[in-house]
Amino acid sequence: MTDSETLPAWLVPVREASGPRYLAIVEALAEAIRAGDLRPGERLPPQRTVAALLGVNFTTVTRAYTAAQAQGLLEGATGRGTFVSGRGVAEDTGVIDLSMNLPPTPLGVSLASLLQQGTVRVLQHSDTAALMAYHPVGGSAGQSAVGTEWLTPIVPGISRDRVLVCPGAQTGLSAILAACCRPGDAVVVEPLTYPGLIAAARQQGLRLLTCESDSDGIVPDAFDAVCRRVRPKVVYLMPTHQNPVATTLPVARRQQMARLARAYGVWIVEDDPYWRLDPEIRPALAHFAPDRTFLISTLAKCLSPGIRVAFILCPEGEARQGLVESLRAMALMPAPLMTAVACAWIRDGSADALIDGVRREAAARRRIAAEILPSARGPDTSLHVWLPLSTDGSGERLQQAARSRGLALVAAEAFATGGNHAQGVRLSLGGPGKRSVLEAGLRSLAELLVSGSPDTRFVV
Repeated sequence: MTDSETLPAWLVPVREASGPRYLAIVEALAEAIRAGDLRPGERLPPQRTVAALLGVNFTTVTRAYTAAQAQGLLEGATGRGTFVSGRGVAEDTGVIDLSMNLPPTPLGVSLASLLQQGTVRVLQHSDTAALMAYHPVGGSAGQSAVGTEWLTPIVPGISRDRVLVCPGAQTGLSAILAACCRPGDAVVVEPLTYPGLIAAARQQGLRLLTCESDSDGIVPDAFDAVCRRVRPKVVYLMPTHQNPVATTLPVARRQQMARLARAYGVWIVEDDPYWRLDPEIRPALAHFAPDRTFLISTLAKCLSPGIRVAFILCPEGEARQGLVESLRAMALMPAPLMTAVACAWIRDGSADALIDGVRREAAARRRIAAEILPSARGPDTSLHVWLPLSTDGSGERLQQAARSRGLALVAAEAFATGGNHAQGVRLSLGGPGKRSVLEAGLRSLAELLVSGSPDTRFVV
């Protein structure tokens, strides 16, 4: 085989380039994105694979990926890999990214200024040597106190000893599964659920059991039936703005699910990245079943994906100790500087200002989506909406057709945990940098939905 046959096409120019190899990789990435050869959301080969293909050191590729991330070309997802960024490429490539679920630029607030000011304040008021040293697994006492403050609106009266800090929700999710489960154990999920959970469960050799859901979320009676038939170890829930179908679990159902989990001895993994964006504050499942629930609340979805900090509220005793040991094995500690900045934002009110700006921008984008695609489902401040398709309309077929129009979106198959699931696509509203770009993308999609003959058009 020739080099061009073994290398991905976008890497071929690197072999011919002069100068530092890491810069050649960055330039090749930028050119491939501009040309549309690499699209938003596309996963790149692992760094070790690229190093082996190019015959360079692993550190060279790591340096290139890091530089590309700093330029906004790439985004990393813990446990999932490195992906082409959805931001800043629409104008250059003609691709409008509706696939990456991230908060929009906050309305009326400068994230860059807050980041700069927060970092300066942290460095001015901290012992740099202590700040950059190893920190306790699960965060310091002060960081846990901030996490307690963060979670108190949905779980009043909690002790800071139950709050751990970790580098992102995906790390926390994987650590919780590792602490609670053994290979072969069963995890109950909704028919369409977060791909990160699917990946983590499969990596750990866990079985996924699909439980019926409706327009309000998981159905407690169906969960009861699953528990009677097969005693699962864990049930995974996203109670607010569920990803991908954007349902929110009513308080009564939260109480029912908590009661059933306690009755059957099932651990609840409550992954709630969006509760801060919803105008209504609902009590968490952890409030109703504190002894059976691990609540994950990340800052990435309400502030910025670059804030790789998540708070975990866990049960006391052996469950907490097991999670600490799991986190030690997986991540040791969150990045000290970023965690310090995030905690400072929460203390001084900057986080609230950012969330308010994100919420207002999300509401404006949701109104645009409602006008153009009235059948799309989602709360007024949701970062994503679910566009249902009729049973004869394939989400994957729509995804492919949209790609030909320069639109990136995600079909139901990416979230499916079994064969029997609803047809549709998830549309992320925060990816495009400008509302005008989002509007153009949604109008192009609306035209696509009604184009073609009656036999080939998509029905919603």
